Amino acid sequence: MKDAKSDRKNMVQLKSFYLFIISMVLQAGLFPMASREWISYGLFSLMTLGLGLFTFAMAGNKKRQTTNSMKGSRELMWLRLKKNKTAMVAMGVLIFLSYLTVLAPFITPQNPLDTDWGALSQGISTTHWLGTDDMGRDIFARTLFGIRVAMGIGVTAVVLNTLIGTFLGLMAGYYGGKTDTLIMRLLEVWNAIPFILLAIAIMAALGTGIGKLILIVSLSNLMAFARIIRGSVLTVKEHDYIAAARVIGISDAGIIIRHVLPNCISPILVLASLSIGETILVIAGLSFLGLGIQPPMPSLGGMLANGQQFLHENFLMSLVPGVTILLIVLSFNLFGDGVRDALDSRLND
Repeated sequence: MKDAKSDRKNMVQLKSFYLFIISMVLQAGLFPMASREWISYGLFSLMTLGLGLFTFAMAGNKKRQTTNSMKGSRELMWLRLKKNKTAMVAMGVLIFLSYLTVLAPFITPQNPLDTDWGALSQGISTTHWLGTDDMGRDIFARTLFGIRVAMGIGVTAVVLNTLIGTFLGLMAGYYGGKTDTLIMRLLEVWNAIPFILLAIAIMAALGTGIGKLILIVSLSNLMAFARIIRGSVLTVKEHDYIAAARVIGISDAGIIIRHVLPNCISPILVLASLSIGETILVIAGLSFLGLGIQPPMPSLGGMLANGQQFLHENFLMSLVPGVTILLIVLSFNLFGDGVRDALDSRLND
């Protein structure tokens, strides 16, 4: 049994090492084009660096475990996550999509904004791998850049949502009393505003754009984060080590950062991982209604809305963005479920 677990861990470490080597080779090969697409190249360099740090961290954990049979919480969480085949497949799909989106300018032979008036609503061809839309724009290129926009905005919005919601939940749960009442009542009033009405009002006042879309989406789910974190804090702050920290004179900020927040990190990670798929679906829905990403910038929701008018002429205009949205949201949800199960301490190892 131990040999099987060790073999699985060695296999994951070997795969991550091979992926790191492939990323390094790609980075070297794309270096001549780095000046033309420096943002994409920089993001790819950061991904390669993160993958290298992850690979070396796994190697360091293996060396430590050879001298110490005790496993920390992170090692146990990772072991549980690796046992969930569905979550690992979803993580592999997300990694693959992340590489596609970052390397989109280097992969696609077409520009997503270029129009080809001689190839309107064309099917699959050697020039246009997934055909063209009603304006002769390459569907494959627009899909890649649409994934890039959706995942970028989705992750950014969830990070902001997590930071703001966690801060409000920590304040409400730790201090309680009037602070708790004020924060939670204000959040309930905010949550009572219909989301579509809020989106229309903000865009009417501030205009359209990616920044406004991130603001709208990041402020839409504050109640869920604040409520879950508040409940965790109410439980954690009753423990004896919190009272001991107060007795020895540690400030409230020190107690929250050093003792309360680390013990509430599990629900934060679970909710954040599950919220990304929902957020991307919301972004696609807003773009479908014309409230999200504005043309000519490619967006999956906008492509889906445009393609519904040409279902009989070229069904790929709707099929490709629809399947892409399904794949992204499903992968994030399955991975989030795996993270939730991995962080559940009641599961048997």
